[in-house]
Amino acid sequence: MAAAIPASIEDVTAQWMSAATGWNVTAVRNEIIGVGVGVASAVYRSHLTGSGCPKSVIVKLPALDPNAVFTSAVLRMYIREVKFFKTLAKEVPFRVSQSYYGEVNEETSQFAMVVEDLGNLRIVDQVVGMSIDDARRAVDGVAGMHAKWWGKADALAAEGTTISLGDPIYPAVVPMVFAEGWEKCTNEIKMPDSIMQVGPRFGPAVAGLLASLSQGPNTLAHGDFRADNMMFDKDNSLVVLDFQLIGTGIGAYDLAYFITQSITADDASKYERELFDRWIDGVLSGGAPKNLVDKKALWENYRSAALFCLAYPIIASRGMDLTDKRSFELVDCMNTRFDRAVRELNLVSLLPN
Repeated sequence: MAAAIPASIEDVTAQWMSAATGWNVTAVRNEIIGVGVGVASAVYRSHLTGSGCPKSVIVKLPALDPNAVFTSAVLRMYIREVKFFKTLAKEVPFRVSQSYYGEVNEETSQFAMVVEDLGNLRIVDQVVGMSIDDARRAVDGVAGMHAKWWGKADALAAEGTTISLGDPIYPAVVPMVFAEGWEKCTNEIKMPDSIMQVGPRFGPAVAGLLASLSQGPNTLAHGDFRADNMMFDKDNSLVVLDFQLIGTGIGAYDLAYFITQSITADDASKYERELFDRWIDGVLSGGAPKNLVDKKALWENYRSAALFCLAYPIIASRGMDLTDKRSFELVDCMNTRFDRAVRELNLVSLLPN
């Protein structure tokens, strides 16, 4: 029988860790990490003393901010991540954290995960922006994942392992939480003029944008494929974190979110088409049926996804203290990069009149 889900980090004791993992843990020291980054969850590093156990592990629990918990629960984010590690983690073509414990109460969304501590790997600061060489590696990795499930992922949504981008829960929730984040951001951050053209018209566009991104051929979508959720090992191989938004939809969704918000605006201007073409090549070489890969249609999906992805920094800000330097810089850089996308991809033309 699995160990009971802890109510808070205070319940993550040596006794609980031993029961959850099967290790002989005699002492645990917990420290919160990822402040200003892991807004959907509270993330801790647990330092362990004992035998047969690693020196440290990562523990994930529900977020500390009630707004973030509300959004995560309604969108079944905690449920999705636990299910990913139970069913799909071994099938993706890149390294993910090893899971030692993962349980969720599907009625309350109370959850806990204990996963491998990958703190020794090379991290990428999203605020700085990912280098083009690393960006190419990231694109190759996500293309491999997309290729594997290309045209086959609707079954994952049907069985509840993922949620389709076309699920009614999104247009029911996203405009509401976006409006709350928009009010906060416009009060606390200087927003680029192009975003000010988009924000007031964003809510009514959500349903149409998401519908266009779920009409197939659908694949497995990471859902939060950005620099802060990636690492690289000593061989520069891609490692991917955070599967709370794992979904089913058009693969261009992950690509657009990554390019428009994880590399600098200058690099996006210079390399956007190259990275898009590289992704197409990777999807095809990975085995996606050629007759199901329409490059022209996928470019339009890319533009629609780029527009929708303004939702990420705006909604995330609801659970952030924007007086915190890291939180402010993350939201601000994502907005600044989105500004570039609005202008160069003519995203305003995609909004309803």
